[in-house]
Amino acid sequence: MPAPAAPYTRFTPTPACISNLFHSSCFQLSVGGLGDLRTGSLLYEGKLKGNLLSHPVICDNAALVLSGFELKLMQRPMDATDSKASVAIKGTCKFFRSPANFQPDAALSLPELAALDTCCQKAMFKSMKHEEKEKLKQRCGGSWKLVLGYLLVGEKNYRREKSQVIAGPGHSIVVTTKGEVYSFGANSSGQLGLGNTEDQFKPCLIRSLQGIRITQAAVGSRRTMLVSDIGSVYTFGQDAWGSEYLVTYTSSPKLVESLKGVFVVQASIGGYFSAVLSREGQVYTFSWGRDERLGHRSDLTDVEPRLLSGPLENALVVQIAAGNCYLLMLAYQPTGMSVYSVGCGLGGKLGHGRTRSLGIPQLIEHFQVLDVKPLSVSAGAFHCAVLALDGRVFTWGWSNYGCLGHDDIEECVTLPSAVEGLEDVKARHLSAGNCTTFVVADNGNVYSFGWGRPLNLGVQADGAVKEGVWTPKLATSIVALNEKVVQISATNTWDWVNQDSGHSHTFVLTEAGRLYSFGRGTKGQLGVKLAEGQERRPTPDRVDIDLS
Repeated sequence: MPAPAAPYTRFTPTPACISNLFHSSCFQLSVGGLGDLRTGSLLYEGKLKGNLLSHPVICDNAALVLSGFELKLMQRPMDATDSKASVAIKGTCKFFRSPANFQPDAALSLPELAALDTCCQKAMFKSMKHEEKEKLKQRCGGSWKLVLGYLLVGEKNYRREKSQVIAGPGHSIVVTTKGEVYSFGANSSGQLGLGNTEDQFKPCLIRSLQGIRITQAAVGSRRTMLVSDIGSVYTFGQDAWGSEYLVTYTSSPKLVESLKGVFVVQASIGGYFSAVLSREGQVYTFSWGRDERLGHRSDLTDVEPRLLSGPLENALVVQIAAGNCYLLMLAYQPTGMSVYSVGCGLGGKLGHGRTRSLGIPQLIEHFQVLDVKPLSVSAGAFHCAVLALDGRVFTWGWSNYGCLGHDDIEECVTLPSAVEGLEDVKARHLSAGNCTTFVVADNGNVYSFGWGRPLNLGVQADGAVKEGVWTPKLATSIVALNEKVVQISATNTWDWVNQDSGHSHTFVLTEAGRLYSFGRGTKGQLGVKLAEGQERRPTPDRVDIDLS
């Protein structure tokens, strides 16, 4: 590597620091798109430590890895015409692209080896056979850095192996970081998994899951699905959709035998169907497949998982989100992510500029037209929300009660549209519910809009009922908690049979592991029994579960 002239600092890794690097759990790739130095950002233990470069030139395909030390290539902004600077940077790029001569693959460059090492620490990757890992690598674009990106995006979007809470229509599920599961609320079909059908007004540990570590959960109308750390799926509650009097139910967790052989990483439940996502990025759906629904010719009582066909067969799906009668899928690609949709198109909720239903997944091309890079998807009961890489929020579908945040009286919006009321907000998390939408900004503020009758928006501290909030409003009662919010879960499906229990409620999970709830709570879904005659709670109150 050519010796850089002052004021540049030369970095020569020693065998000792390289050895420590690959056996350390506290290293990060410098990120500007996972392992790409083009933005000049440098991460150390997840925190920005400064800028390497001031101009996005020369350093494409280069990446740096840090562990226990700081690295500064340059101490002043780079002039692209500075030949000495160019030599230094080109030399650094060449060094990091060259084979590192370390096991398990001596031909890998230092960044590639570090990315592979990080992948191998992930439970879902660790259990894969060698040929399965290589196949995943090729599907991701031929790079371990891209594989790592695929794993990390999924982990972030559905909080895999982190504490999480899901607000269902009448019942709620909480998963701890240890993999324990608590349930509470309505239980007419055994959807709490406690072995009985009694409603519960306080969180109850599902003891029959002892010895099984749960990493992700999904909740729907009288139905619950759990995903374990070894890719198994457990269900309880209503077994199939259809008439209330014809279906059966299971009140204790039951292993889904038909998914044996499929390593599942995420589950999602809609109003008429369930969907699961495999480790390899494939999507399987249960029920509601006839005609232009989910494309596999099954009916409501069919509980066999079926692989979605069409364009997604060769795509790598990283997140799924089920609405009442449709499914959104976020596909991972080296050049950026894209969104597909399938199912009922009424209200324009499939995002293709029309209201026609689709039985085969189709790419939502409008994001490419807008030059928007989607980062995560959220499916409400009848509307959709997408968080973009630049922090903007896009919504479409039925505009009931203002849940799209566009401040207009159009019945529906058929193409993804930016929420103008959030143009000065950089969002980092969102949740679409049953005619509600929540947005968490990077500065800690929380905004909400949509249906306010259940007092579930966090803007009605005085308890006054607001039928609809048509533009984003600061959720003052959530902000007043003065805690960093890491997840908001709003009820996003509807119980057509028992509509009273289907009224919405909302959970707020903070970085400190504290859980708060508000909204409708007549069945115990808030995690606490309300006072006599009280049906709703307008402000967040603490739920007695420690998730720290």
